Amino acid sequence: MHFSLIGPARVLLTARLGSGAWLLALLVAHAVANAEGVAGVTTPTHPKVYEARVTRVSDGDTLWVRPLAGGRYRKLRLDGIDAPEICQDGGMASRDALAARVLEQVVTVHERHHDTYGRALVRLTHSGTDVAARLVLQGHAWSHRWRRSLGPYARQETWARKQRMGIFQSDAPAELPRDFRQRHGPCPLP
Repeated sequence: MHFSLIGPARVLLTARLGSGAWLLALLVAHAVANAEGVAGVTTPTHPKVYEARVTRVSDGDTLWVRPLAGGRYRKLRLDGIDAPEICQDGGMASRDALAARVLEQVVTVHERHHDTYGRALVRLTHSGTDVAARLVLQGHAWSHRWRRSLGPYARQETWARKQRMGIFQSDAPAELPRDFRQRHGPCPLP
């Protein structure tokens, strides 16, 4: 059997393999591919930081940027928050609040890793302000909960709830986006 691997590290492994050695070669190839980020989801060892111009805002926690240094457009998701779905109550207001803050503006992107949809999960700053923290503080998003944690913006969310800002202004509790998606499915495409 003849086996070849060409990966981003430009490693070329070519060998004539015997009966059982092909499994070991596949395991090595998989390890090399994962170490280089070929398998899809990547986790950089340190955050990638760059300046970019925001070109499009899809919803309250998803946007597109073009790096100032050049390169292709990138789809980003704000890390640490969960904004209402665009077809959910508060969804359009959340999108509009994010757009009013950053659309066509230069931002600093702190890329941590990628989600299962291929979007970079980022902390975004504009004029020295954490954009996600501001959205939660204005009541346009929740601090992202994970298991028992109230998330990184729990203080901002508590303040927005007390002030009855945005999605927290009604007496009825606002429905978390994940619960909304479970009940209604994804929003229809425009």
